[in-house]
Amino acid sequence: MTEGWTEVTAAWKNETTFVGQNTTGGIVQMGPLDGKPGIGPMQLLLVAAAGCTGMDIVSILQKKRVNLTDMQVRVRGKRADDYPMIWTDIHLTYLVWGKDIKPKDVEKAIRLSETKYCSVGIMLGKSSKISSEFHILNPGESAE
Repeated sequence: MTEGWTEVTAAWKNETTFVGQNTTGGIVQMGPLDGKPGIGPMQLLLVAAAGCTGMDIVSILQKKRVNLTDMQVRVRGKRADDYPMIWTDIHLTYLVWGKDIKPKDVEKAIRLSETKYCSVGIMLGKSSKISSEFHILNPGESAE
């Protein structure tokens, strides 16, 4: 019965802290543990969206031989006031560093990720309004 299924485990550590682990040993900490802050489960959804779309975009741009030197995806979310307090609005800001990067290449990579490849974003889009923007920066340029 495990064929086609993905399995992860969340082990309770203390109070409201859990440590999630996949079958290959990857871990994530939800809640504070040993004096270190953790990431909340709802925040992990935003992290997952950022990582999912970021992986897609880097892969697409590299296949197009774009001279990409760095990338960051910043995500902001707004939650509903009432339980279950789902994300109602999510905004992604893509920061792309490199030389001679064409905006049309970045736009296309983002569009493909957001509409075809990033399962996390597509799934979140079923219950949230998702918007995005991007900025192309020169290597070493500050995003602030």
